[in-house]
Amino acid sequence: MARLDGKTVAILATHGFEQSELEQPREALAQAGATVHVVSPETDDITGWKKTDWGTAVPVDRPLSLADPADYDAVVLPGGQINPDILRTRPEAVRFVREMWRAGKPVAAICHGPWMLVEADVVAGRRLTSYPSIRTDVENAGGQWEDAEVVADEGLVTSRNPDDLPAFSERIIEELAEGRSYKRAA
Repeated sequence: MARLDGKTVAILATHGFEQSELEQPREALAQAGATVHVVSPETDDITGWKKTDWGTAVPVDRPLSLADPADYDAVVLPGGQINPDILRTRPEAVRFVREMWRAGKPVAAICHGPWMLVEADVVAGRRLTSYPSIRTDVENAGGQWEDAEVVADEGLVTSRNPDDLPAFSERIIEELAEGRSYKRAA
C-alpha cells in the first residue's frame, strides 16, 4: 500500500453523513499514514446516518470556520442524502471545496457527495459518477456521468455508494501518493 506520511486530508461533513462513507475512507487514509481531520460547520460531534436511522456521533477535529484549504492535500465528501444537501447551502463549505479544486488538489465525493461538486462548479466537462438518483443533476451541470465503481478524472475521484468504498478509498490514496497537482482554471 502507498504511504501518505506528511499528507493531511479534510473530510468535510455535517449531520446526516452516511456513516460508512466517512468512517471507511478516514480509516484507510489513516492506515496509509495520512493525518485526517473531520471538518464541519459544527463545532462538536456530528451524527451519521446508518442505512435507515441515525448512526453514531463522530467528533469534529476542525470547525470549518478555522479550516484553511492551504493546510490540506485533499478533501473527501461523504454522501448520504442529508449531509451534502445541508453542506451545499453553506457558502463557506462551497468555498472550501472550490478553493481545494482550484488549488489543483484531489477532491473526492461518493454517493450524494457530488451535489457539493455541482454547487462548487467542479463538474463541467469532467467524467464522474454518483448515486444514480443525482445523475441528472450532474449532467445538467455539464458532467459526463458514468455508471462505474470509481471514476477518476485529473484529481476528481467519485463513487456511487457504500459498496464502492474499497475502490474509492484506494483511488484517493493513489491520487495522494502520486503527489500530482492539477492545473485548473480559477
